[in-house]
Amino acid sequence: MPEIKTERYKNTARIGIKDQVLQRALANLQERFGRGTEAAYLNLPEGPELRFVAHDIRMEAIDNLDFLIEMLAENIRKNGGKVFFADTAQEAVSIVKDIAGKHHVKRVVKGKSMVSEEIGLNEGLSESGIEVTETDLGEYIIQLAQETPSHIIAPAIHKTRIEIGKLFEEKLGIPFTSDPPTLTRAARKALREKFLNADMGISGCNLACAETGHITTVSNEGNIRMAGTLPRVHVSLMGMERVAARLVHHEILLRLLAMGAAAQHMATYVSYIGGPRRNGETDGPDAFYLVVIDNGRSKILSDRRFKEMLCCIRCAACLNVCPVYRKIGGHSYGFPYSGPVGAVVTPLLVGVNRAGDLCRGETLCGACQDACPVAIDIPRMLLELRRMLAEGDPKWNVSVADPKEHTFYRLWSWIVQHPRAYDFISSLMRKFQTPWTGKTDRIESLPGPLSGWTFSRDFPKIPKERFIHRWKREQ
Repeated sequence: MPEIKTERYKNTARIGIKDQVLQRALANLQERFGRGTEAAYLNLPEGPELRFVAHDIRMEAIDNLDFLIEMLAENIRKNGGKVFFADTAQEAVSIVKDIAGKHHVKRVVKGKSMVSEEIGLNEGLSESGIEVTETDLGEYIIQLAQETPSHIIAPAIHKTRIEIGKLFEEKLGIPFTSDPPTLTRAARKALREKFLNADMGISGCNLACAETGHITTVSNEGNIRMAGTLPRVHVSLMGMERVAARLVHHEILLRLLAMGAAAQHMATYVSYIGGPRRNGETDGPDAFYLVVIDNGRSKILSDRRFKEMLCCIRCAACLNVCPVYRKIGGHSYGFPYSGPVGAVVTPLLVGVNRAGDLCRGETLCGACQDACPVAIDIPRMLLELRRMLAEGDPKWNVSVADPKEHTFYRLWSWIVQHPRAYDFISSLMRKFQTPWTGKTDRIESLPGPLSGWTFSRDFPKIPKERFIHRWKREQ
């Protein structure tokens, strides 16, 4: 597993809010992709209602996941590929290491893969003396800078071209330039050498089709295709939920994935991979391996409150509209998954108490659900996570996040249900509010644990007469 920094959410968010370069970059990204995706949905031949059809397709697949995964594995084996199943992140990394050892791998090129970030694959391979090179341009930049991605599809969105120019000058030994085409050519030249000398290519899996027995990778750079065809060994990592039952379902999801990710009708490079190179074929690896990863997904699947989250196809559409993500950036979330999807998935993977600030930091505005290509009800699950933090949940080993707050609200719930008690408490508060109001009609600062209420807004002063009493008097 990668280093988990979810406890730093509040502090990192404050840093992100003050970063004007980040603010401009995220605003520009959301204006382009967020608005573009909305227009793309409206122009679908089937209409924007296709998103709800896709939701039903995904839920049906999730409900039959055991059967579909077995069908996928059987069909890939028929095509000459090999399939492994990993229960944990550590087991997945160990399987990839064993494959690398079997084929005497020293150099690996890796296409963009969020699940590989989730399990900490790069670190695991490096510990075994294997050189790993990220081949997505954004991921390559992040790797050179020894940082983590800040967006699911735009991992280097927080970097300026001047910063990238200085980084390439230091790491690639080229003269400093901030010209994007020149920087891109420099990266291409460095990466082509890596591709041609790699022993193994690693990719993620955007979607898989059980009916045909293939996995699908999507990119706009062609790097993932080269990682899967040039090296003699190809390993694909797949979260176990990424499977569609039939090819017709796969086609719908693939189109919506491209729209959600980058407002495209289809990505530039789409590759269907079902096994190694066959006799007479010139392209492709000698060996193909699919590693199907659980790493907490079975527990999510077993909970009817959260299994809908397994419908997610990691397109980042929710990040491209989220007002919170727009202000704090991806690093604030402290795990590879950021934005609304990260605010639900990360607590379920690493611990709800540990990552509790993520779900409490969202606005519940619903923009994520409106943008999601498969119409996942993220706000509902955010509320459920908040309820678990407020009341505890034995299934997920969640303890009450703030026992004092929990006791306070239980007491307050009792008070508001008993008019006499409410009148008495109101009269006391009315008498003792003067030190915080002075001569104004607003409370600008509440004491102690109540200060959060007045951190960014004033609290209304308790009136001399309650409305219900005034109503009775005037009637």
